[in-house]
Amino acid sequence: MKSLFKKVSLSSDHAGYRLKNDVKKFLLEKKIKVLDLGPFTENSVDYPDFARKVVRNLSLRKSDIGILICGSGTGMAMTANKSRKIRAAVCYNHASTRLSRQHNNANILALGARLLNKAKALKLISIFLSTKFE
Repeated sequence: MKSLFKKVSLSSDHAGYRLKNDVKKFLLEKKIKVLDLGPFTENSVDYPDFARKVVRNLSLRKSDIGILICGSGTGMAMTANKSRKIRAAVCYNHASTRLSRQHNNANILALGARLLNKAKALKLISIFLSTKFE
């Protein structure tokens, strides 16, 4: 994978905690800087709090792109999309992921940890990070 982005802000809720840690390891192995914004345990948390952390980092240009993970991806995306200049896309297959970047210039990838296995999630991340906006 050849990433177009050097810095990724990453966050989840409790449902996405384990996948978030897998994603972090994957990105670091690819030499991509990761800003892990939590949570740091599997204890129950309010997903909007963690979605807003990624949005804030993007707004302040502390990272190039964001990844949010919750049970379905939907709650995180809905929260993120309330902010100006944020285009969060819930992606679930290769086409939805590629098109979110090519046609919509999505800057946050939202994934559902209860809907995707680790291998599929990592493949979608690779597609998202390597697809240019047309």
